[in-house]
Amino acid sequence: MNKYITLIIGLLFISSSLISQEWISMPDFPEELGDVNWNRSYETAIAKAKGLNKPVFILFQEVPGCATCRNYGNDLLTHPLVVEAIETYFVPLAIYNNKGGSDGDILWKFDEPSWNNPVSRIIDPNSEKDITKRLNGKYDMAHLISFISVGIIESGQLIPDYLDLLYQEVTTVDLRETHLSMYCFWSGEKNLAGLQGVVATRAGYMNGTEVVKVKYDASKVSEEKLISYASQQKCADAVYTNDKREEKAAEKFKIKTKSEGKFRADGEPKYYIYKSDYRYLPMTNLQALKVNAALSKQVSPNEYLSPRQLELLKRLKDGKVKKMDVIDKDFSISWHSIVLL
Repeated sequence: MNKYITLIIGLLFISSSLISQEWISMPDFPEELGDVNWNRSYETAIAKAKGLNKPVFILFQEVPGCATCRNYGNDLLTHPLVVEAIETYFVPLAIYNNKGGSDGDILWKFDEPSWNNPVSRIIDPNSEKDITKRLNGKYDMAHLISFISVGIIESGQLIPDYLDLLYQEVTTVDLRETHLSMYCFWSGEKNLAGLQGVVATRAGYMNGTEVVKVKYDASKVSEEKLISYASQQKCADAVYTNDKREEKAAEKFKIKTKSEGKFRADGEPKYYIYKSDYRYLPMTNLQALKVNAALSKQVSPNEYLSPRQLELLKRLKDGKVKKMDVIDKDFSISWHSIVLL
């Protein structure tokens, strides 16, 4: 994946209040650094962090770097919610681990090896000591989000819902897919959103009947619990599956099973989102599940969204950003496409 060159929404938390900033152009950093608005001076970052009462998030990175370093920047540090979390809760600082000068001084100060793969640390700006264990040797999204979350907690704040939902998605261990038929797939989508372990749904048709395609993490919810819950919600008249485990679970609850056929998506996906301005807002799969269910109950879904998503939603409603349907579309691609328009 090539590095996105994009615009972002700036937000600063000052004295626990949210101050909306204008859109700003992303600095032209090397791809190894992703889309985060990094400081490059240690002294400047420390001073900013003291003034804002925030920790400093330090990325020790090889620039230009190997494939691991490039992938870390392109794949992890371009995710809009990861970028937002780093820029909101910390003062970001990038130190090149393959340079001399001021970068070399900071590398020596923290006893970090040169020409190394990405290493992250979160430090208190007053003591200049780590507030959590450094992150090294782990180059996946799950470990990065976990590291960020621990840093947020150790700095005395709560993990935002949007980051927790993203963590649930990226820590899926045993992803499976099944199709449940029911009288109304719109009701099915909103009802199934209430079951922990369901990570994505999609309304559509199979063999002439309304079904909901359900993606679930079998390490968090068994096929038996999924089908039992769906049955209780009147969302499992039949199960379309080729999975023997799901067939056995359905039989236990006297629910008929049929072989999986061709799935055709409905033209109005996530019905309650589709009928609102939220249809134009990029969301992760799990966010979309929660937002759709909340809208069906006529309650605000905004607790599941990040401040920048809410800022983008306002701009969409005000006509300041071009609207495009993004339901069930890739979150990062949709986000960068919209903000570049």
